[in-house]
Amino acid sequence: MPLCDPKGLIGALRAKGLRMSAAESCTGGLIGYAITSEPGSSEVFMGSAVTYSNESKERILGVSHDILEMHGAVSEETARSMAMGSIAAYGSDVSVAVTGIAGPGGATETKPVGLVFIAVSDGSRCIVSKFIFDGDRQSVRQQTADEAIRMLEDMLEGKL
Repeated sequence: MPLCDPKGLIGALRAKGLRMSAAESCTGGLIGYAITSEPGSSEVFMGSAVTYSNESKERILGVSHDILEMHGAVSEETARSMAMGSIAAYGSDVSVAVTGIAGPGGATETKPVGLVFIAVSDGSRCIVSKFIFDGDRQSVRQQTADEAIRMLEDMLEGKL
């Protein structure tokens, strides 16, 4: 069960008459799971694309091959492109996107395990934050999903 309570996000979406979507890489669907755990979420949730591979990021979300080649899948630029691509793919009003290294492998000298980029967008602006979460694979994934839900709610409430 998600640690973050998505009721506040769902309430904010309802109050503003907005619909959201998500683009998930390292969380593998946890954001969608958290949102859809709440009754009535279908009123505001369009869907979540689990784009784990670079190929799926390109095909489904329209992330450019050049961005992935230049910056890598785990980067601010990729997260931003994923968030904008989610809005385009789903026709949603707002979106959240996550990409990161949950571990235990996959780290590099410049990109450690726990490195995550989360992007939230309302279609005209996109805010990306960088995090380095501690813990094992599941903990990193859960912290990422929780923070993503919180960030989107904060954006809707004018805190971001």
